[in-house]
Amino acid sequence: MDTRPRVIIIGAGFGGLFAAQTLKHKAVDVLLIDRNNFHTFTPLLYQVATSGLEAEEIAYPIRGIFRAGSNISFMLGTVEGIDATAKTVSVRTNGNVRQEAYNYLIVAGGSVTNYFANPQFSDIAFELKSVDDAVVLRNHILRQFERAAWTDDEAHRRALTALVVVGGGPTGLETSGALFELFEHVLSKEYTALKPRIVLIEALDRLLTPFPQPLQQSAYRQLESLGVEVILGNGVADITPDSVRLNDGTVIPTYTLIWSAGVKANPLAEMLGVPLKRGGRVPITPSIDVIGQNDIYVIGDMAYLEDEQGQPYPMLIPVAKQEGQLAAKNILRRVAGWEQQNFHYIDRGIMATIGRHRAVAYLFNRIQLSGFLAWVSWLGLHLLTLMGFRNRVAVFVDWVWNYFTYDRSVRVILEPKGEIPETEKTP
Repeated sequence: MDTRPRVIIIGAGFGGLFAAQTLKHKAVDVLLIDRNNFHTFTPLLYQVATSGLEAEEIAYPIRGIFRAGSNISFMLGTVEGIDATAKTVSVRTNGNVRQEAYNYLIVAGGSVTNYFANPQFSDIAFELKSVDDAVVLRNHILRQFERAAWTDDEAHRRALTALVVVGGGPTGLETSGALFELFEHVLSKEYTALKPRIVLIEALDRLLTPFPQPLQQSAYRQLESLGVEVILGNGVADITPDSVRLNDGTVIPTYTLIWSAGVKANPLAEMLGVPLKRGGRVPITPSIDVIGQNDIYVIGDMAYLEDEQGQPYPMLIPVAKQEGQLAAKNILRRVAGWEQQNFHYIDRGIMATIGRHRAVAYLFNRIQLSGFLAWVSWLGLHLLTLMGFRNRVAVFVDWVWNYFTYDRSVRVILEPKGEIPETEKTP
């Protein structure tokens, strides 16, 4: 390393991206490492999975984002080790493992799907954590309808067109609502003999746990009015390639189960060699650095930091953004010889969309919106925060087209020629 401090950022999600942007044009050299060469706008993954948007509309090349940042470089690779003593990161890239040295390290690896005590579910369930996940799910759903259109077995047809979503958080609601609208407005006109079943399963007795009770009830009513079958207080006991069994013994025949019931910290956390908190999260100080390793900062879903009420900050995008910005600022303050600042979360609220004209929003934890106003607020916020002007224009045009025509044009099954991929989880 030269005389300028070197900062390595692992992960180009929201936390890592905002940390890098804060360090752009500063007196440090930054290396940003990610397994993909693009940043993914994860809140809209479900729209790719349900044929509403193209995959490239919610992804933006990392090198394009930092084209003007002369002090920022990017490496496409997978982190295989972190040596806090030697202050190096082992990265597999181009088939080889490189040792990259750092003065300061920001770990922003995000989260992975949490199957809790049932890791075997991952072999059958579909996830929505990446662009690849969304495209695989879209291909699968479209293929199920093609199969159902030409089967003579009525029970098999019902199972093929039963789409089950597990998890009553925002992702679960958004996905189940979008699945129903995909059939109601588009596929019903092309598969006239099919009548799918959309089921949302939540183990607790309510949806959207962080929301006020009136909004929880409103979300439930809006889902039911849309046509989604909502099952509360009844978790998943077991899943097979062709069914889901609930805790009360109910069996739902299906070949499509989408798991959005929880997340846990990226296993990168285990490389830091510190005791982990619940969900595999790394305990950090209020200045965002790891306890006992003050040259390493952990942000976003991987970080465990309690608020004034003694509750850990939620695994949400705004938390990751603000932690990433503070981690970068604190590194710059240390380089300048100044004292670090502590984290103070600015909570602007939470929201979830359910479908056309259907949503709930809790703005600034004071203003409760439901229905059309909440839906417009959700659309506006996500359009403004989407990365890249071209992406914003493309998504806006698609949303307008879908709104007025009730059409979703991204209904193509893209597979390697002459084969069905291993990711297809049906017999």
